[in-house]
Amino acid sequence: MDSRDLPPSGHSQEPPEGAFDSGFRDQLDLLMRMRRDVRRFRKDPVDEAVLARCLKAIQQAPSVGLSEPWRILRIDSDAARDAALRNFEQANAAALEGYSGDQATRYAGLKLSGMREAPVQLAVFCDDETNQGHGLGAATMPEMRRYSVVCAVTLFWLSLRAEGLGLGWVSVLDPDQLARDLAVPADWQLIGYFCIGWPQELADSPELERLGWESRCAALPIETR
Repeated sequence: MDSRDLPPSGHSQEPPEGAFDSGFRDQLDLLMRMRRDVRRFRKDPVDEAVLARCLKAIQQAPSVGLSEPWRILRIDSDAARDAALRNFEQANAAALEGYSGDQATRYAGLKLSGMREAPVQLAVFCDDETNQGHGLGAATMPEMRRYSVVCAVTLFWLSLRAEGLGLGWVSVLDPDQLARDLAVPADWQLIGYFCIGWPQELADSPELERLGWESRCAALPIETR
């Protein structure tokens, strides 16, 4: 290559068609690092227009066979919220019994739910038997419908964070009991119970890591075949 073919010193080449510039990529990286699982919320209400804007991100998500299998319940009534909170508390007590010694002490000190404070709470399900998409991709891997819902939740999560909001994914639950309490169709499977609101604090690392519960891998392990 002749030196005349190289870009001038100090100047970078234009990004390829369809690529975003480095400033956008830096912001995207920051957004992903600041997307934390929030358990500590302020009780301030969430503007409905902002929430609606974030929920639209779900419709941008990929879904196997274009099946859009996500089913979303907004948990607003005292009865529904009380049932969900009771479910969590029972599951959390049972989980604590599985630990002992120092680990049990650490577990007991963790705040694993913002259900008492979060102003917005959603239960998100996957319709495992939806006819939309005509079974494309799901006939061989039916779990792809659930993965599709997780993809949708991830886009929603990032959209919330971009608005300054936080999301907490409550996984210490009995999903079958929650489905009964919320009277959902038998074909719906719980993907997650989500607490949404304004976080008390911002962080670029997981709370479980900061509290010493577990450490993340320093590098991404990739194997070759």
